[in-house]
Amino acid sequence: MHSTIKAMTLAVVASSLWLGAAPAMARSAPPLSQVEILKVESPSCGLEDVSDGRDKTACDHQGPNIKVYVLEIGYGRQPRVALDGFEVNGTRAAVCEEGSSLVPCGNSGITVGYIYTFDLAGKQEGTFTFSNTSLNAPGNSMSAQIYIK
Repeated sequence: MHSTIKAMTLAVVASSLWLGAAPAMARSAPPLSQVEILKVESPSCGLEDVSDGRDKTACDHQGPNIKVYVLEIGYGRQPRVALDGFEVNGTRAAVCEEGSSLVPCGNSGITVGYIYTFDLAGKQEGTFTFSNTSLNAPGNSMSAQIYIK
C-alpha cells in the first residue's frame, strides 16, 4: 500500500508539473496594440524623431538613402508598407520588454513586438504608410502614416 501511495503521489506531482508547464508553452501571441513611426533618417537631415504623431516631417529629407523606423507592439501578419502606393521593402528586429523599457531581444526574453527598418531605395519624398492586422483575436488592424518632405 505504501508503494501505491508513493506511485500515485509521483504521478500527481509529475502531471501537475506537466500541466503547470503547458500554459507557458501554449501562451498565445498578443494582438497588435500599437503601430508608430518613430524616426526618419537621411543624409541631408540626419535622424529626425517623428514619434509625436505629426503628419509630416519637419526637415526636408529629399534625396537618396532615406530610412524609416516603425515600432509594432503585438503580433501582426504581413505588414503592408508603401511610399505613395509603391511597395517598400524592409527588415525587422524583435524587441523585448525589460522593466518599463523596450530593448532588442538577445538570446532570452519574450518578444513583445518588432522594430522595422525600411529603406526607401532612391525614392525621395511622399506619403509613407504602414499597416498590419493582428495575427490572432480580435483581428484588429492598425496603421500609421507620415508625409516625408
